[in-house]
Amino acid sequence: MEKLFAAGALDVWFTPIQMKKKPPRRAALRPLRRSRAGALADLIFTETTAFGLRVEKIARLKLERRFETVVTEHGDITIKLGLKQGRILQLAPEFESCRAASERTGQPLRTIFAAATSAARERFPTSHPERAQRSRRTSNYSRAQGGG
Repeated sequence: MEKLFAAGALDVWFTPIQMKKKPPRRAALRPLRRSRAGALADLIFTETTAFGLRVEKIARLKLERRFETVVTEHGDITIKLGLKQGRILQLAPEFESCRAASERTGQPLRTIFAAATSAARERFPTSHPERAQRSRRTSNYSRAQGGG
């Protein structure tokens, strides 16, 4: 898996499959950059017992990305923002930044992640209508259950 990433694979995952004559196999599926297809195929043929590969074209749609830093009680954390036409639709703390803060402070990773997410949402409100509706529904449900 690491060799495939190092050779240019964007994603690597394994799926159990049943072959034509019934031997079980694990199929490695890899969306990749077209320019790296030959090198990745060579790597698979060299490093595995594969005699063939099935290749499909997969479209990859992605948001524009921007990295910012937010300040938390655990230190500065890098946040990835996902934008479309300048609007922030997604935000997420960067895992490595949270992991480093967790190791530095001794706090659980999920505590760091939650603090960073909260700080990011305060600083960068997202403009995602579905998320706003879900938040209102959850809030109404909580009040109906006697919660906040």
